[in-house]
Amino acid sequence: MKFFCSKCAREEDISTRKPKCDCGGLWKLKFTPPKFDEALIDKDTWSIFRYRKFMPLVDDSWQAVTLGEGMTPIIKFNDDVFLKMDYLMPTLSFKDRGAAILIAHCKSIGVESVVQDSSGNAGNSVAAYCGRVGIDCEIFVPEGTSDKKIKMIEAHGAKVNIVHGDRDHCAEVCREKVEREKIFYANHVYNPIFYEGTKTFIYETYEQLHRVPENIFIPLGNGTLFIGVMKGLEELLDAGLIEKFPQVVIVQSERCQPFVKAMERGAKNISAEVLKPTMAEGIAIGVPSRAEEILEYIYRHAVKAVTIPEEKILPARAALAAKGIYCEHTTAGVYAGYLHWCELHGKTSDSLISMCGAGLKSDHD
Repeated sequence: MKFFCSKCAREEDISTRKPKCDCGGLWKLKFTPPKFDEALIDKDTWSIFRYRKFMPLVDDSWQAVTLGEGMTPIIKFNDDVFLKMDYLMPTLSFKDRGAAILIAHCKSIGVESVVQDSSGNAGNSVAAYCGRVGIDCEIFVPEGTSDKKIKMIEAHGAKVNIVHGDRDHCAEVCREKVEREKIFYANHVYNPIFYEGTKTFIYETYEQLHRVPENIFIPLGNGTLFIGVMKGLEELLDAGLIEKFPQVVIVQSERCQPFVKAMERGAKNISAEVLKPTMAEGIAIGVPSRAEEILEYIYRHAVKAVTIPEEKILPARAALAAKGIYCEHTTAGVYAGYLHWCELHGKTSDSLISMCGAGLKSDHD
């Protein structure tokens, strides 16, 4: 099990503290899990680590780290839509899937201090798991981040730095600190171990439904959930547990849609987007670092795309809340994207949407 560079293919031991290759390429993970088999699931473990046979774990550090993340229910919202309730996590967002395994990795290699940049959810998640095992944590967030998210991060004992400017600039400032001070970068974009946690979204879906729905709508900013979902689906396909790939549909804000535009051109990389204010702040990423990797998945599996009309986000949130689902605005935006897809393409049944974040963390009017 090694890291290897996405550009030059140079290998590095996974215990490295380097956030990326010396050539500038991001790490990928050389790890081949056994074929997915329910017989290998530890059904006495009620967390994502029930799937540890399929994870790149080097020891039992996960036992000290886990907060019982995962195993979120899937509910039937209406005749056409299933919702996977991923805001029912320890820090109220799906990012706990990736943070739990990443901080377990940090614990196993002796990391004592980490930094991370985030629009809120990933930073909160990393802060919580670091607090769980006594790892010092510093989080950078862009101005405009929900005050509720910032308070949650601080409650876990992490230091918060609010950076003037947009989400992409926030990442630049954090990475400058990583380069300058050589602190471990516990980042959900740079470190591929994070996606070994988010792929459990698909493991759970298959275990709970004994199948995978025909359509999966996924919010796409940096690709944290998207890459995990694609990895999980490829593993199920390789194991012969599904006969074909479901129709995956990426959902982007109409005010920040670098992947939608790249797909329209058939491009292998994105063009940087100038960010415009959007309530779907969790996916407002103008320069996603793994764009080429994400586009490879998109073209390999004929992924489709839809944008979120900004004016449809609050009505979608209200419609969800009226039926008991109180989610944050980015999450409601995905449902708005689904509804817009139906307007464009007609009724779309057997669809799965992740409820990524809880509504109590949002404070937009």
